[in-house]
Amino acid sequence: MGNWDGLDRRKFPRVKYPCLVILKDAEDNKEIILSHTENIGIGGICVILKKNVKMFSTVEIELDLLDMSQHIKCQGKIVWNVQRKDDAKKKPAFYDVGIEFKDITDKERERVEHIITKLAGLDREVPYT
Repeated sequence: MGNWDGLDRRKFPRVKYPCLVILKDAEDNKEIILSHTENIGIGGICVILKKNVKMFSTVEIELDLLDMSQHIKCQGKIVWNVQRKDDAKKKPAFYDVGIEFKDITDKERERVEHIITKLAGLDREVPYT
């Protein structure tokens, strides 16, 4: 295994790209969590949260890709969460949470793919309008 180079080798490759994300519980639409992405892929995002989120729950996502375009708004499903190890007992626990995009439009997915391709330095062209 080599060092993390910003590109993960998964079904949906991910790149380090810290952008603003707002999450709302899709069921009660009350609680709002403001965070940033740890990484992003065509299929979803990883965010760092101060609270544990129930597996397979649905969230409303508002994602600012910092590309001067409208925020992406879609639903997502919590597909994994892992508590970060922390030796300090008095500090709040943080969680890495994986969220799969559920109803993202093709145009918005292309925007995400364009950023991933650009950051990863891949040789293929991605249409972007």
